[in-house]
This record gives sequence, C-alpha cells and structure tokens, in this order.
Amino acid sequence: MSTAKFSRDHQWIRLDTHGIATVGITDYAQQQLGDVVYVDLPMIGAVFDQHADAAVVESVKSAGEVKAPASGEVVDVNSALLEEPQKVNADPTGEGWFFKLRLSNVEELSSLLDEAAYNEFVEGLT
Repeated sequence: MSTAKFSRDHQWIRLDTHGIATVGITDYAQQQLGDVVYVDLPMIGAVFDQHADAAVVESVKSAGEVKAPASGEVVDVNSALLEEPQKVNADPTGEGWFFKLRLSNVEELSSLLDEAAYNEFVEGLT
C-alpha cells in the first residue's frame, strides 16, 4: 500500500488510473471497530468534498463515518460489502475497499499522509 495516502480520520486512498482513486478504511480503523457487521455505501454519482461523510461502517462495538479523503464523484462501490461486510476486517486495504472516486482535484492528495507518516501518527495514538 505504499502508493496510498492516508487521512487522520483513518481512511486510505490510492490513485489507480486516469484520476480514479479507491478508498477504504485503514487496518488500524478496522481493528478499533472490531467485527464489521454492516456497511452503508454512497450512491454512484454522489459528489463529495474532501473530508465529507461518504459512507457508514457499523461493527458490534460502534458505528462510524467513512470520509472522502479527497473531493470527487463516486464512480463505483464495493457492493460485495453489502453481503460480506467482514471483508473490511479480513482485507481492509484490498477486497475491503469501499468506493472509487473520480477526483476533482488530484492536488488534494498532497495534503494527506504517506504510509510512514500515518504509521507514526497511529503510534502516537496508542
């Protein structure tokens, strides 16, 4: 995941191709949530500003918002999570991705943390 960027809200975003980026929650976030039991994904075509609430993830312990780490339009969602929300726990940075954005401002990614900085941030939380 070294090509990913991370928010202080524990989302990751990876620029895939042609301005499309995949978004999910970090391993740290899924560990804090515990067993994920429900995911509410955004609608395709929805437009979000950077850091806006875009999806919901619920676990046996709590519920939380998944924020858009960058501004853009939702072009795809991981509908497999609706039937198998536990994919978020099993593979948060792979099969447990939430949605894909067509970025409206790729430069916003520069305001996010790289993997080393994010890991250092998380270490400060424990």
